[in-house]
Amino acid sequence: MDDVLLRSLTPGVLTVLVRRGADFAAAEDAVQDALVEALRVWAADPPRDAKGWLVTVAWRKFLDATRADTTRRRREDRVAEEPAPGPAPAVDDTIQLYFLCAHPSLTPASAVALTLRAVGGLTTRQIAGAYLVPEATMAQRISRAKRTVSGVRFDRPGDVATVLRVLYLVFNEGYSGDVDLAAEAIRLTRQLAARIDHPEAAGLLALMLLHHARRAARTASDGSLVPLAEQDRGRWDTALIAEGVGILQAALARDRLGEFQAQAAIAALHADAPTTEETDWVQIVEWYDELTRLTDSPIVRLNRAVAVGEADGPRAGLAALAALDASLPRHAAVAAYLHERDGDPATAARLYAEAAHKAPNLAERDHLTRQAARLNARRCR
Repeated sequence: MDDVLLRSLTPGVLTVLVRRGADFAAAEDAVQDALVEALRVWAADPPRDAKGWLVTVAWRKFLDATRADTTRRRREDRVAEEPAPGPAPAVDDTIQLYFLCAHPSLTPASAVALTLRAVGGLTTRQIAGAYLVPEATMAQRISRAKRTVSGVRFDRPGDVATVLRVLYLVFNEGYSGDVDLAAEAIRLTRQLAARIDHPEAAGLLALMLLHHARRAARTASDGSLVPLAEQDRGRWDTALIAEGVGILQAALARDRLGEFQAQAAIAALHADAPTTEETDWVQIVEWYDELTRLTDSPIVRLNRAVAVGEADGPRAGLAALAALDASLPRHAAVAAYLHERDGDPATAARLYAEAAHKAPNLAERDHLTRQAARLNARRCR
């Protein structure tokens, strides 16, 4: 099969799908799926009309994906706005799909990306943002993953760690991104924790519940973000907090610490504090040290710099921040906050404006823009 031929046909096939009513992003995915199928079958059975074959298969892939997305959305619509505490409901097939897509023939990173795209319903852009890589890089990774599993038997489910990672990323996108998937992620994690005896499954469920408990206080009536320090803690869901803390304590008692338990411990310390000033920042820094040891994640180190700034003062936080790559997402926002606390409003305003320009969503951009405007207005008085 001629790869050059395939590449030359791709724009025309994409145009046909768009003219038939497919949106561009969905059409791109369908064409990529059709190309993977062509790579698999054309060598043994080349078609007489290559473009016609690609159009037919791509359109079929598009319809299948649309039906699957519609079914997923209907399922999500049946989920209550707030996940009720208590035992997990009967298990459906969705969690099994997560395991099957996390196939042993894939690397963990590729399995997570493929599962987020195929089952989680996230876009390639959203997945790329979660992994801190360019969208084109993630598109190639997903395409390679699809090519790897095309034709393999899905009789060997993936490992628990990969499924937990997928659920964590789905929740994060639902909690802070453009698509509301948080309740669905909690529902599935409840099922998983009920099915398997795994402390990290319990840790992830505790983490989700503790974060979700603060959801009502995270935005104002106009949709603007409310920082943790300014949130009305009376609006936090105490039932979810109590459930999350109970699940976390049981998991920690097993002495098999993992990253989700460590993150949940940090969330529990925030939930336990009556005010920001009364937060046990020293203990939070200690948990971030554990989390850094477990993950060596630059994002964890970024969050640790904030905690250090609260525990030991803004200059200590800026010193911790100086060791990190300035291109990290939200690095400028953290630097702005620490500079403002250190009494340097001019630098803080400039950094808030820079952070707003790089913000991953509209609500965060507007919040950072307002922060910059507030400091600039104060300087002009």
